[in-house]
Amino acid sequence: MRRMAFAASFLVVLATFALAQQPTPPASQAPQAPRMPASPRGSAATQVGGLWAEPTTPGGAPRYTDGKWITVDYGRPILRDRTNIFGAGADYGKKVNDGAPVWRAGANQTTRFKTEVPLVIGGKTLPAGEYSLFVELTPASWTLILSSEPFQQKYDPNNKTDTWGAYNYDPKFDVLRAPMTLAKGAASVDQFTIQFADVTATGGKLMLLWEKDVATVPFTMAK
Repeated sequence: MRRMAFAASFLVVLATFALAQQPTPPASQAPQAPRMPASPRGSAATQVGGLWAEPTTPGGAPRYTDGKWITVDYGRPILRDRTNIFGAGADYGKKVNDGAPVWRAGANQTTRFKTEVPLVIGGKTLPAGEYSLFVELTPASWTLILSSEPFQQKYDPNNKTDTWGAYNYDPKFDVLRAPMTLAKGAASVDQFTIQFADVTATGGKLMLLWEKDVATVPFTMAK
């Protein structure tokens, strides 16, 4: 019995010694935290058409009910010291379009716009549903484009029909085009931003901001 106990103890000592002799991986091989993508995904959301209901219990808070969601999912590129990102003259928009016929209004995957309620944008009715969002850029004005064209969830260089960003964009799928008001902001917005503003129970404004450019289009719920 003593011999068995001694043998077991000896094996434990050998194993501990062997582990101690394993080389320590250099710092460069140590596990690294995942890096942020160059253009992180972002989202914007609002609700319209709802009502504030009175509290159902004494001392309770009012609740917003029956609101309909409007959401945008998009990539958010960063200036990284670049200036005049949209260019000028005959080259206006070419840098951000990067060879595509229109701007993807973001980065990487195609920007997606979803509404649970029909909207009126630029005097035209957009049925409830999910669409791809693009922007046609000119120095004097921008045009919002909402499209039913199929899009790629993951980039496939052999796919020449579905959009990745704005590549393969085909205007035959346009569901709605609306002019946007273009203005200059006081401060330079470093990371491209899509947001909702001046939202009421029946509508609001969709805004695109990057560097000092601010493009706005109003929308209302369809009756």
